[in-house]
Amino acid sequence: MNSVSLDQLRSFIAAVDEGSFSAAARKLRRAQSAVSELVSSLEDQIGVILFDRSGRYPRLTSEGAVLLADARGIVAGVDFMKARAKGIAAGLESELSVVIDVCFPMAAITEAAREFRERFPGVPLRLFVEALGGAYQPVLDRVTNLGVVGSLPIMPPSLSGERLTGIAFVVVAARDHPLASVKGTIAKSELAKHVQLVLTDRTSLSKGREFGVMSPQTWRLADLFAKHAFLLNGLGWGGMPLHTVERDLSEGRLVELLIEDVTPGSLIMPMSAVYPTSAPPGPAGRWLIERLKRCSNEIPAAA
Repeated sequence: MNSVSLDQLRSFIAAVDEGSFSAAARKLRRAQSAVSELVSSLEDQIGVILFDRSGRYPRLTSEGAVLLADARGIVAGVDFMKARAKGIAAGLESELSVVIDVCFPMAAITEAAREFRERFPGVPLRLFVEALGGAYQPVLDRVTNLGVVGSLPIMPPSLSGERLTGIAFVVVAARDHPLASVKGTIAKSELAKHVQLVLTDRTSLSKGREFGVMSPQTWRLADLFAKHAFLLNGLGWGGMPLHTVERDLSEGRLVELLIEDVTPGSLIMPMSAVYPTSAPPGPAGRWLIERLKRCSNEIPAAA
């Protein structure tokens, strides 16, 4: 078994896929006799008949069908290793780790990841999802190669940033919340009478700074999906990325609040790609950044 070769396995797989030894030989650009001999020697070494040769064309045996999956797995693993080694030798990242701000649309990330897998099959992708300063910290700590982040008042000096897109925000409350029944523009003095649900930072990067807090009564949550659930259950009012609540608004579970001195459609969070200035992204990271710069067309815009 130790002397089983990749040539033998590739010949076995090609004979199955092409339906005959002659067709497999054409695909592999080998002589038919060489392909036939490779498959026969494989059968001898493993002690299993892979093909029934009694008919005009070789027919896979039941034992061969079982071993075919193993052969494909071995060849695919070797091809994967070769592709990764080629990429590493050319300067391609052996792995790409990315932290994503929770407000960035996951649909845009998954679509980019689908294309990433096709373009860089040998580069594993590792994703983290964080909020506010939590999306910067893994980049600062060199846990991730780059981050897709919302804006902080001050960019950490060791990082470089590139603008990607803007995320539209809306201020909402549940349909049975007292604020939802207010007609027209809501005064900030009225907002202050009700609990505001606020996304909070797990890190100290935004310590002492508030983002869009308009009420002295706040409940703070470190998870955007928890905030969404609290909003739906009428536990407060707050701002949310439009793409996360579009369906709730259209189906009437949430109501958009018109706020004094806030023009509809003006709440936009700039999103950027950041990375250590001393360690810029390699080919895979650079491709992902450029792909995400095109995601503006995939993200809902505020009315």
